[in-house]
Amino acid sequence: MNSLGIDKLPADTRIVVAMSGGVDSSATAGLMVEAGYEVIGITLQLYDHGAAISKPGACCAGQDIRDAGRVAETLGIPHYVLNYESLFRDSVIDDFADSYLRGETPIPCVRCNQTVKFRDLMGAARDLNADAVVTGHYVRSVAGAAGQDMYRARDHAKDQSYFLFATTAAQLDYLRFPLGDIEKAETRANAARFGLAVADKPESQDICFVPDGDYAQLVRNLRPGACDPGEIVDLDGNILGEHQGIIGFTVGQRRGLGISSAEPLYVIRLEPAARRVVVGPRAALARTRLTVARINWLGDGDLEVSERRIEAKIRSTGSAVAATLRGLPDDSAEVVFDQPEFGVAPGQACVFYDGERVLGGGWIVRE
Repeated sequence: MNSLGIDKLPADTRIVVAMSGGVDSSATAGLMVEAGYEVIGITLQLYDHGAAISKPGACCAGQDIRDAGRVAETLGIPHYVLNYESLFRDSVIDDFADSYLRGETPIPCVRCNQTVKFRDLMGAARDLNADAVVTGHYVRSVAGAAGQDMYRARDHAKDQSYFLFATTAAQLDYLRFPLGDIEKAETRANAARFGLAVADKPESQDICFVPDGDYAQLVRNLRPGACDPGEIVDLDGNILGEHQGIIGFTVGQRRGLGISSAEPLYVIRLEPAARRVVVGPRAALARTRLTVARINWLGDGDLEVSERRIEAKIRSTGSAVAATLRGLPDDSAEVVFDQPEFGVAPGQACVFYDGERVLGGGWIVRE
């Protein structure tokens, strides 16, 4: 059994490393070469913006693709660029725009991992007869009773399990995450040790296909005429002002409302059919429960017939909090928090944990 848990010698084990051009995936490729595996690097071209070509920290276009190629050349491994622009637009960008029009707050990184980065990339890897796909994500895959289980990264500050909750059990069995047990500083040190030019490259912070950060304008460009103006009202329906499209608002937002008030006001909910933004005091954001749909279940047993104690995380930058998970029909569930949560936004993910283990998660729905 080799270090990836595959019953072959490293030299007889062909792996595909998903290379984004960043330091994490580049260091991962270096570690795999050092361990003696047969490594093939694959980079996905997902979009083509002129602004993204020179933007530091962009992903999957322009400079990043060239950086990945240089890393592969330094490491002496074959490198392929697969053009998935059409798939990415259909699966991620169009979904992103339509989610905003539904009054939701989407997470395109989860959709990307769920579709082109795992589903379609894995298909390409299997076509190359690869034994595994290896990525630079900070998450752990641990052998369990029925296959590979997902765990949070050792370095909680870098843990990416929230963005990977939709990874299926079958995909987990084919994926490997060698960075899950190390810290970011060690990753950069490894990249420097391998002589990789990206060792000090900054991390991507923005949505990759919105290089200027103006996601609302992107939605307007993709869905002309769909971003109609409407009313901003209080909890009693009193009109406080007007807006130029609900896509400029998200649940929990305080700044940029364009109205004046004696007390701080927050976006409580969006009503897309009426093109209405409802605002109120922070206390009105408190939620003791929510419903999640399209659940990817990675835990033991049957979710639908169970009730169990978990920790739930409703945003990537938040903490996991104590809750009860109650399974419902049709891959959905109710999450009841021990203490109220604030800013629960439809379209975001709710991810379930049992200590360090990731039990899966689903998408928060409007109620």
